[in-house]
Amino acid sequence: MALFGFFALVLVSVYWVNQAVRLFDKLISDGQTALVVLEFTALTLPNVIRLVLPVAAFAATIYAVNRLAQDSELVVMQATGASPWRLARPVAMFGLIVAVLMLVLVHALVPAARARLADRQAQISENVTAQFLIEGSFQHPTDGVTIYIREISPLGELLDLFLSDGRAAGTRTTYTAEKALIVRSDTGPKLIMLDGMAQTLRFADASLAITRFSNFTYDIAGLMGASTGARRGWEDLPTWALIAPTPEVLELTGSDTQSARLELHQRLAQPLLAPVAALIGFAALMLGGFSRFGLWRQIGLATVGLIAVQFMANATDSAMRGAPDLWGLAYLPVALGLAAAAGLLWLATRPRRLHTPRGTEPATGGGAPA
Repeated sequence: MALFGFFALVLVSVYWVNQAVRLFDKLISDGQTALVVLEFTALTLPNVIRLVLPVAAFAATIYAVNRLAQDSELVVMQATGASPWRLARPVAMFGLIVAVLMLVLVHALVPAARARLADRQAQISENVTAQFLIEGSFQHPTDGVTIYIREISPLGELLDLFLSDGRAAGTRTTYTAEKALIVRSDTGPKLIMLDGMAQTLRFADASLAITRFSNFTYDIAGLMGASTGARRGWEDLPTWALIAPTPEVLELTGSDTQSARLELHQRLAQPLLAPVAALIGFAALMLGGFSRFGLWRQIGLATVGLIAVQFMANATDSAMRGAPDLWGLAYLPVALGLAAAAGLLWLATRPRRLHTPRGTEPATGGGAPA
């Protein structure tokens, strides 16, 4: 467990720093403070821990068993009659402890952190939208769009607004209004323009259409790249909401019950990868006897086995994304990993034959040598 904590800390630090650098570049470029960057990186931490725990369990098992072999303690335990199956019990128990930790992560901490992160991203997007509204200056929030505001009143009113939108092919629409307001809605921030007009120029025939309005709503959420909906993914919801999703939850996610069942079984299968990783590492090292050169070949075999299990997990995940009714594939990597570990342990229990050079076999006849 001590080695597991060490390897988990190292792997989480490496993975987390990599994500934190990308978040730092993105958020700082949007004008956010260091506290916002720290909050976002902290919210990504539970998912990072979930990803690295099986690898940390594998590394801890490999390191501990290799030390036992180098110090001849493994040989002593085997000499007393302990079979590889008996020695695998504490490794399996260790893997189950890690699986319990992952259960807490995948069923509670990760969904809560993802939901909070989605809410904060929506808030940050609205704040970024407001940063483009600067009085007395022409702003270009995206290609083809220009905004100018003469003055922003103490009440937050945008006075004498000019907005030119040329994103549509073949046309350009220019909005002018005496006053405008920014309001929040379930689909993102809206720009309410009062007492103005819209001038639409069609380039094909050089015609100009003018529409006067007393109030007009313009969607600036999509304009600034903000969130345009309040939908949630199944990854953002707690596990109890996946067991029997209500119509409100289905509407919130825009999905169906089969996708909810798929996410539920994936959460149940993910923690089982921890004992599988630990047992594969242990079983592979049990194939080798004592050697002054170490167990590097067995460690390489264990690493290949772990990579194969992870590759199978990625392949089944891709297959299930296209067909949610194939949720049973979520348990296939676990089953194959356990079968591989059992096969390696069975090979470790078989007696090893000593190989002697040809021509040096002991004589079995009774005759005297010539």
